[in-house]
Amino acid sequence: MFITLPLRENRQHNMAGGRPGDGPVPGDFDNEIRSWVPLSLTHVEYPAGDWLGKTLAYISLSPLVILVSFGTLVIFRRDLHTITFLCGTLLSEAINFVLKHVIKEARPYKARDNFTEFGMPSSHSQLMWFVATYLAFFVIVRLHHGNSSCPWENLWKCTVIICWFLLAGTVSYSRVYLEYHTWAQVCWGALIGSLLACLWFCITQFILTPLYPRIVSWHLSELLMLRDTTLIPNVMWFEYTSYRAESRTRQRKLVSMKSQ
Repeated sequence: MFITLPLRENRQHNMAGGRPGDGPVPGDFDNEIRSWVPLSLTHVEYPAGDWLGKTLAYISLSPLVILVSFGTLVIFRRDLHTITFLCGTLLSEAINFVLKHVIKEARPYKARDNFTEFGMPSSHSQLMWFVATYLAFFVIVRLHHGNSSCPWENLWKCTVIICWFLLAGTVSYSRVYLEYHTWAQVCWGALIGSLLACLWFCITQFILTPLYPRIVSWHLSELLMLRDTTLIPNVMWFEYTSYRAESRTRQRKLVSMKSQ
């Protein structure tokens, strides 16, 4: 006695790589019921053939690059100020999440999408302006390389600050251009991010930084190899000279041992 599967069932078995008479493949009927959604972490759309939209779509991924860079720095540098900076950024994102679900303002309507996430304020804009504003304070107040009155030193600092604010503004504009947010949503995100950055920098500078020496002396901090580089003006130069001196010392010891 032969049993013929329905046409739809046969098609599902063929797509799954099975033969029509092999019986139902587990999960076939579940796939008919379940709805599938894409992972929207990096899902950014732009108008086809629009080179500016494509460029802005790539630039709008800057917050993700920044968070990945933060994680890399924390793992390999283990500097307390970097960890504090990351904590402030994550706190800003948490506040953004709460505000979105309190205000509950919808994103701009796009016929191709039916957004289920709220848009006020823009998280991209808030994160970028938080980072840009905090880095501006960091460069002006905490970053000292040699003579602070040197014209090249001041020019370098101004260039860094301007570049970060230009990037923040470009990311904010990209969210409006690609129709993911309104101007009000990105402007409020920029304002909230900037204000939170000012507040978090003051907390870091006047409350947390004086505690760094005590924190690095903890046994747990020694196990995690946490460090405080607040008083070191140029960390890269300090590490370079330290590595070079240690390498030369070990090289001399090695030559001395071979000569004996």
